[in-house]
Amino acid sequence: MNENELNYDASDEQATTALGAALVDVLPNETTVALCGTLGAGKTRLVQAMAEAAGVDRRDVLSPTFVLIQEYHGRRSIYHIDAYRLRNEAEFLAMGVEEYFDGGGLVLIEWADRVESCLPKERIEVHIAVLGPETRQFRVVGIGEKYLDAIQKLRQILGPASSNS
Repeated sequence: MNENELNYDASDEQATTALGAALVDVLPNETTVALCGTLGAGKTRLVQAMAEAAGVDRRDVLSPTFVLIQEYHGRRSIYHIDAYRLRNEAEFLAMGVEEYFDGGGLVLIEWADRVESCLPKERIEVHIAVLGPETRQFRVVGIGEKYLDAIQKLRQILGPASSNS
């Protein structure tokens, strides 16, 4: 059992919304969330859920594939970055992403596995597996001791749908 890891089974979009709301509630500012999963896995949908929980209209949240960085400001600031179209890590760093890491909000990076060596050493990773048309499994991993408390709080909020790995 890894206490810095949580599995969460989402049978529908409402369950994904619940995960997004819980993440916004428990993660401290200046947390980088690395979102990993196949095309269509639900990375942008989870960002929409998190933005909505932070007081942003979820309809305003689109995949930043062409803009690359979107900023949303509600009761918490969210910086939504997409690394899908980048050719290499140098392009990622050239966007000035390091300023966002210390920008006081939550930094959500889709396709983060493509720029892994550029990410903060301490971060949250969310790995999304598609189990069915609406069913997803989220593996939330806290990398760094500072996220141990956040993972424990997630377990309390999400209840039976979550488990240790």
